Amino acid sequence: MMKVILRQNIESLGEVGQVVNVKDGYARNYLIPRKYAYLASQGNIQALEEEKKQIEKVRQREIQAAQKLSGELQSVQLQIAVQVGEEDKLFGTVTTQMIADELKAKGFDLDKRKFELDEPIKALGIYSVPVKLHASVSTQIKVWVVKA
Repeated sequence: MMKVILRQNIESLGEVGQVVNVKDGYARNYLIPRKYAYLASQGNIQALEEEKKQIEKVRQREIQAAQKLSGELQSVQLQIAVQVGEEDKLFGTVTTQMIADELKAKGFDLDKRKFELDEPIKALGIYSVPVKLHASVSTQIKVWVVKA
């Protein structure tokens, strides 16, 4: 048996930073070459502690940036003009890509996967679209769907 320090969460073994006992072959042939784990030496334990501090600093910066962006996005209102048929029925739907493109025109470059539409927008009206900016930060933007 060999002691290793996990660098990534591995479902069957444990979480990042945990010291676990694994079979020698599993550690040498799988965990260590793929950089999923370090050998549990005193130097590696200290290196992992430093790596954790760096990761936490980066995570805090990401959260602050997401909160700042969230504040800016709350005042944004998008107007998306779409083709409609009889009785104001839309031809197709308003997609997250359309919302992302409209936001990009206003100076916000967000990926379409950050928008969390429960179901596609298929009618004219005002919608509040949730946007997940970070695992712990989300906001909403107003989208006005109007006739073209």
